[in-house]
Amino acid sequence: MDTTVLEQMLDETFDHAVVHHGYTNYMRDYEVIIYATADPRTGIAPSHLRYLFRYCVEARCDTSVSAEIWRVSLDDRLIDHETGVDLDGYVWGAKWHCLYPGSKLLPGSEATQHWSKALGIDFHEVRIETNAHNLTLLFSDLQVSEVPLGYAPFVVD
Repeated sequence: MDTTVLEQMLDETFDHAVVHHGYTNYMRDYEVIIYATADPRTGIAPSHLRYLFRYCVEARCDTSVSAEIWRVSLDDRLIDHETGVDLDGYVWGAKWHCLYPGSKLLPGSEATQHWSKALGIDFHEVRIETNAHNLTLLFSDLQVSEVPLGYAPFVVD
């Protein structure tokens, strides 16, 4: 995948909302579902976009929430927006994370070189930063598509 195109695709995620992330139900590719909005004056309707990181050989997720905030965010009432909205702490029940500062393509690494050589296709590494979790993904290709409202990534046939 051309790195210039990849960087453009990642730039388009800036300041939108991550509403889901995880491996697909077939466990090879990693998906990040983004709720994309624009200024209402533009006339552009909001949409849910699926960023599908294909051939994802590594996915790491770590918190961007400080230990101090975690300490006051352990109350289970915070996992529901209605019961947590008036409490001190991080309201996990918002059910989305702001993509800020956003996504960026990382420089080539030993890991990307290893997988590129092993499989004979290019690999890339991306860092996706939100206000609650940071993701680092090692993958080969990225596909973006719109998903319908109510998309359920864990439905098993």
